[in-house]
Amino acid sequence: MADATIKVLLVDDHQVVRRGLRTFLEVQPDIAVVGEAGDGAEGVDLAESLRPDVVLMDVKMPGTDGIEALRMLKERGNPAKVLVVTSFTEHRTVVPALRAGAAGYVYKDVDPEALAGAIRSVHAGHVLLQPELAEALLAEDCTGRAPQGRGGSLTEREQEVLGLIADGRSNREIARALTLSEKTVKTHVSNILMKLDLQDRTQAALWAVRNGITK
Repeated sequence: MADATIKVLLVDDHQVVRRGLRTFLEVQPDIAVVGEAGDGAEGVDLAESLRPDVVLMDVKMPGTDGIEALRMLKERGNPAKVLVVTSFTEHRTVVPALRAGAAGYVYKDVDPEALAGAIRSVHAGHVLLQPELAEALLAEDCTGRAPQGRGGSLTEREQEVLGLIADGRSNREIARALTLSEKTVKTHVSNILMKLDLQDRTQAALWAVRNGITK
């Protein structure tokens, strides 16, 4: 398996869904399915042992569901990006997953090529967040409750980086746009999260939208 290959773990309680996902993903030259799990708890254990780059996670599963599995992964400090794959379109189903740390979501009827693109996107550091979901998240005040005035503690460069995060840019793309090294961008992102008391890029993107720091 080449270093450039994106390692993917499938977590869904329906074997036919996992089989369909595996069949398609295995023909992608840069994606490899490294494991499958039938529930959230098994998915978390496999994520710890297999260390995938991306986890495709169903939301509704018996036992440990996708939301709880996301929380468990975050508690364990697992670096895998989680892409929620769901058949539910209601905001009340998807929003909790994003609040729990998902990097984005797609529907189970997604076009196969679009799914592969979504996997590559979250692996690159993008946040897949449709505008209507951003509005729903903001309405529920799930941006980490950072006071709006905290934005004043950001340097001008950090505000530029934050605006690009809100635009869905990866660290590599931000580095290219601002003529910085990727290592410097990572430092800026860490400082932004620390100063605003936020946990991840999704919360940072939402904070930026809410406070008008966008590109």
